Amino acid sequence: MKGFRLSLVISLSFMGCLLAGTPAKANSALSFTIVDPYQSVVSGTTVVAFEATVTNPSDSSVVMYLNGDSPTIDSPLTLDDSPYLNNFPLSLEPGDSYTGLLFNVEIPSDASLDLYTGSFVIQGEIDPDGTGNSGDTDTLATAGFSVQVTSADSFGDFVPEPSSLVLLLTGLAGLAGTIRRRLVR
Repeated sequence: MKGFRLSLVISLSFMGCLLAGTPAKANSALSFTIVDPYQSVVSGTTVVAFEATVTNPSDSSVVMYLNGDSPTIDSPLTLDDSPYLNNFPLSLEPGDSYTGLLFNVEIPSDASLDLYTGSFVIQGEIDPDGTGNSGDTDTLATAGFSVQVTSADSFGDFVPEPSSLVLLLTGLAGLAGTIRRRLVR
């Protein structure tokens, strides 16, 4: 019984230490959301734009410096990150937020009909003591996205669900019954 109590005390102490370290990390987390991360386009579309919101939480006590990015996308699609580099702020004070065009995905004309995935990593520095940007880069936030390239014909190939068919048939039966009653009178 003493061994069980001792292992319980050690386990609870260890979990307490882990939980004690969590708020410090949560306090310095950059909130990063791509507005519409899953986009579907018809083959022949050349550019897809992705917007995002980046926020330094108001309960944060640190300045976030946005030093750069590290995007990826499946080949043969390419990613143009110049909107992020040219328009996003260089730093975010606690409580600051920015929404804007993050990047463009360029789709070549020979891209096959497929689902292409990628990720966008915001790199930067967390400045806890307010001494300024030292140039060190860490990963501040990461978000995934995808582009589904489809044919123009595929948008007309949807098969309705059984419940939609039941609803349609019920409506048609009601309409037929109403017309029949009016004709009989």
